Amino acid sequence: MANYDYDVLFIGAGHGSDGAPLLAKAGYRVAKVEAERVGGTCTNWGCNAKLVLDGPVELTRQQERMAEVVSGSLTPDWAANMRYKHAVIDPLADGLADKFVKMGIDMLHGWATLVDPHTVSIDGQTKTADKIVIATGLHPNQIDVPGTELAHNSKDFLALDKLPSDIVIIGSGYIAMEFATIANQFGAHVTVMMHGDKALRKFYQPYAQAVVDDLSARGVDFISNANVSGFAKDGNQLTVKYGDGQSTTTNWILDATGRVPNVTGYGLAELGIDFDRHGIKVNDHLQTNIPNIFAAGDITATKYPNLTPSATFQSKYIARFISGDTSEPIEDPVIPSVTFTSPRIAEAGVSIAEAEASDQYQVVYTDLTKDWFRQVDHQHLAKQALVFDSQKRLVGATEMSEQADNAIDSLLPAIALKMNQQQIQSIIPLFPSITHEVWKKL
Repeated sequence: MANYDYDVLFIGAGHGSDGAPLLAKAGYRVAKVEAERVGGTCTNWGCNAKLVLDGPVELTRQQERMAEVVSGSLTPDWAANMRYKHAVIDPLADGLADKFVKMGIDMLHGWATLVDPHTVSIDGQTKTADKIVIATGLHPNQIDVPGTELAHNSKDFLALDKLPSDIVIIGSGYIAMEFATIANQFGAHVTVMMHGDKALRKFYQPYAQAVVDDLSARGVDFISNANVSGFAKDGNQLTVKYGDGQSTTTNWILDATGRVPNVTGYGLAELGIDFDRHGIKVNDHLQTNIPNIFAAGDITATKYPNLTPSATFQSKYIARFISGDTSEPIEDPVIPSVTFTSPRIAEAGVSIAEAEASDQYQVVYTDLTKDWFRQVDHQHLAKQALVFDSQKRLVGATEMSEQADNAIDSLLPAIALKMNQQQIQSIIPLFPSITHEVWKKL
């Protein structure tokens, strides 16, 4: 065997490299290369930071719903919450780096470029490895219109020291709707410019529309089929041009038109690695067309959703495959998803749309506002749909509620393991709890 510096080298230290500890524990020489902050987007400029900013939204919404029994009101403080966000999030990267070093993983800082199938150049320093895992993730898309440089991205929003009084958001997917919810609750006037006429298109539309209607009632403006054509600046004001010669002024523009694969500058094309606009092409063992080079996480062009759990699952599979713990192709797991609007929408398994288009499934719809447990905190927007197969097994679930994420998590074992009625009935959840309430419907 050739004498390499490492057995496995990960390009990127986000969740696409979560398999590294498994390899280190198994005795492999492992390194992670990161050009920015350890932990990647999710840890530093995504999910974690967003959830801290959403905390006061969740609290004030609950107080609002319980106004009949709770006196007084709450006023979210953006500056104070942003300081708190930094206190919670900023130490994570160094903490993770220290943790990995203690595991025996080398943490290399710099930009890694592939030189050949076993060699990378890190800011001019060469390192070699038997196996290489590309886990470079995604970056925010930049809308292709005149003045695009005047718009900001999600990373910028999550670092705002002062919240602008007026924000225009381009897009209506996860990021757009979550940030619209947060900004609106903290007092900004928000306008959402939609590409089409549907928000949160990946979710069940009646539930997504309920979220839109609620935000609209709170003062958020939605412009469907906006056809944004450009941005301009006049003094301290920004102008968003859209539609047929229409325009609106604002203080701040958020470009939330999606995220695109990080494939540029890593030597992929020069080495002949296959990729397209969806990411790096891999086989069912997550190998690229160069067998000793793998790809994991959002950078891969697979059917897996671009979510943190997907990246972790793929990376750990690669670790098990490299170490010989498995030779089987990667499985097709049940990966849940959620949008942290208020109410939240979460789903797992067979979607409602898929179930409604087939006679193989039965969908059971429930208005959860009539459920005593949801009435405890006065939920007024709460619905659920459970999908059962011909054997009466739960194969999918979608919920819109303030506890939708916890409810769907509670149902995951039944969906993922395809539990039958006897197995389900052998599980006795805590009472009272959200798990008890969702399991009793199975």
